[in-house]
Amino acid sequence: MTTYPDSPLYIDGRWVSGEGRSQLPVEDPATKQIIGHVAVATKDDVRAANEAAARAFGSWRLISPHKRARILMVAAANLRERRDEIANAMTLEMGKPLRDSLDEVDYTADIIDSLATEAPRRYGNVLPTALSDGVTMVIEEPVGPVAAFTTWNYPLTVPGRKVAAALAAGCTVVIKAAEETPASAVALARALHDAGLPAGVLNLVFGDPVAISSALISSPLIRKVSFTGSVGVGRQLARAAAEEVKPIMLELGGHAPVIVFEDADLDKLVADAVGSKLHNTGQSCGSPIRFFVHRSIHDEFVRRYAAALDAVQVGSGLDPATEMGPLASQKRFDAMQPLIDDAVAKGAVLAAGGTGDDRVGYYWRPTLLADVPDEADLMRVEPFGPIAVTTPFDDEDEVIARANDVEFGLAAYLFTASADRVQRLPRLLDVGMVTINRFGVGARDTFFGGRKKSGFGSEGGQEAVQEYMVKKLVAQGVA
Repeated sequence: MTTYPDSPLYIDGRWVSGEGRSQLPVEDPATKQIIGHVAVATKDDVRAANEAAARAFGSWRLISPHKRARILMVAAANLRERRDEIANAMTLEMGKPLRDSLDEVDYTADIIDSLATEAPRRYGNVLPTALSDGVTMVIEEPVGPVAAFTTWNYPLTVPGRKVAAALAAGCTVVIKAAEETPASAVALARALHDAGLPAGVLNLVFGDPVAISSALISSPLIRKVSFTGSVGVGRQLARAAAEEVKPIMLELGGHAPVIVFEDADLDKLVADAVGSKLHNTGQSCGSPIRFFVHRSIHDEFVRRYAAALDAVQVGSGLDPATEMGPLASQKRFDAMQPLIDDAVAKGAVLAAGGTGDDRVGYYWRPTLLADVPDEADLMRVEPFGPIAVTTPFDDEDEVIARANDVEFGLAAYLFTASADRVQRLPRLLDVGMVTINRFGVGARDTFFGGRKKSGFGSEGGQEAVQEYMVKKLVAQGVA
């Protein structure tokens, strides 16, 4: 299939099309062609969404958590039933290979199922008290209507995580999803609508990010903010939330180190590193970027990794032979060359790729830069594209210090056969997630979050539902 649907708003249980209002174009990054349009929310639309979320919260928070869980599970089943059409639209709007889009639909459905099971598991505490005739309890309650902001790189998973966790907790949501990839967010809203979600519990808007974020965060009806995106925008939203004294959850950038000791299995590492680095065309906050490789095997690793990257088939996500799709936009494409030029000028060796493609579309060759000095921008700036860098190291203390010496703290990867290192080193890495002898973070039912300028809070696991709860002390005496 190559058809792409226009994307409406979803407010108070109703679909609001772009007919008769402003719309934004949606571009296929593989062809640079306009494939559809997304409706733009007005001030009145955002106000209506806020009011609907506030009105629905009064009843949704009191609905049995088991019923909330059932609605979420039916929505997950709807996504699985519609996976082919959703994945097709996702590939057209974002560029990733169709098989990866299909995997994202399945993965998101599994996340929603997992978060649904957390809905009935919100426990309080009964506390001992000095009063012989009383009881003291701490109970958990949903925080209230939530404003959620999501990005384009995982256009179904990122909204799905936020919405499912908030709904499981008993909150209602107004979500401002990415205008670049609207069809995926609309598919999520349709799955929930068709599962019987009451009107107003979820509201979906698109449009001017500054105007919408201001209208949502400043509204007294909104009680919490959740954002996934860049550090710059996250900082702006955090300031706005602070002005309103509202809690905010941030999932921002990453710059993941990969520490490879001399006893690592190079054959497995190289094969896995290709798939992990190029997944989503490197446009992932958990993407492995800085490969710190023990000096004794550094050059051999570079030789093998460069050859493997050069062999990757780059093309349209709709082509079954494609192993890596295009970058998502002109902005991402334009960001690659300056980082590569800076690294080479400072002494790095271009081992693979390093150029765009002369085809129409935002295609970039998988790139490896070797012997990259610490002062190169790529050692501190997240490329958010198919670029990896290597640098040799000699001892453990040195590599841990260098791995931690960035403003980000999301994910890190460790490769070693030493049981001693496996036990000790994860505690020394200043990140929210460590994966050992494999790539990938953020399983369907686990914590997902970072430290430092990677943000705070969890987007996964039981901790994600906890993010949308507040505590209340209840002290009761005998009447």
